[in-house]
Amino acid sequence: MKAAYQTRYGAPDTVAVRDVPRPDPAADEILVQVHASTVTTADWRARASDFPSAAMWLPGRLVFGLFRPRHPTGGMEFSGRVVSKGANVTEFKGGDAVFGFAAHGAHAEYLAIKANGVVVPKPASISHKEAAAVPFGALSALVFLRDFARVQPGEKVLIHGASGGVGVFAVQFAKHFGAEVTAVASAANHDLLRDLGAVHVIDYRAEDFTQGETPYDLVFDTAGKTRFRDVKRVLAPSGVFLPIEFGLREAAQALLTARSRGPRVIVGISGDSKADLAFIAGLLERSEIRAVIDSTVPLDRIADAHARAATRHKRGSVVVEIRPQASGDAAA
Repeated sequence: MKAAYQTRYGAPDTVAVRDVPRPDPAADEILVQVHASTVTTADWRARASDFPSAAMWLPGRLVFGLFRPRHPTGGMEFSGRVVSKGANVTEFKGGDAVFGFAAHGAHAEYLAIKANGVVVPKPASISHKEAAAVPFGALSALVFLRDFARVQPGEKVLIHGASGGVGVFAVQFAKHFGAEVTAVASAANHDLLRDLGAVHVIDYRAEDFTQGETPYDLVFDTAGKTRFRDVKRVLAPSGVFLPIEFGLREAAQALLTARSRGPRVIVGISGDSKADLAFIAGLLERSEIRAVIDSTVPLDRIADAHARAATRHKRGSVVVEIRPQASGDAAA
């Protein structure tokens, strides 16, 4: 089968497509023919060994491989069809359209994944490309807003980096939870963000939201571009600063502010659960949330997808089309 393959850390062109053996599903796994995947922020950071802070370099290398990538084929998000399954699998059958989130290996024509992992039926109303653009951003946004920030109806929530892979879902989930959403992104993305549910939009190139007068109950930074010392002046007395990327400084601030009566910093790492993805699938099926696709490239141009994602100016998700679909594939 064809798969993206990387043997050393480096620039986008360190990822190339080659022939590798097709995996055989274990007794508790399904084999998915992958129709579409994406290159996420996590994918390009792993490829380049470029972590949010110097303190994260060694932990990152221990996870992804100390001297070279531990798993040469990356890729986390996927959508495709079940082509075979292990003897113990009862949840899925051949031909089922599924989508999900894997630790690695989705940048390939076939992916073996545990049936009880983060994989669920694909909503019939969306395409494989749309489905592949969902899990990473939607799961992160859901967990950060629901579990860490505990967003409540009527709260004022600001999303920084609102047009990115996590940001577009953060806007939608904040609205879903009843918050009044302010989205920070370039002016070119303002119409999109209003359509997704933002009530207010700020062009970060023209205005510094930390100098504004609006007190926010939550500032959710999905882009790693703000600091607590700047944000706290626009936080409500019990407001929360929630950075999706953090280092030792933010971890220390979270400990120091945990019991304070003033604004707090909360940090966390989102988990990925099958139940949460099933919940997200239901919202997609009912058109209560939707994917946003920045661009689509074929597998043999995956280096271009890495380069686009690494600009940090993508709009939603960069999709890698692995099995090109005929028109009208939304229900496939």
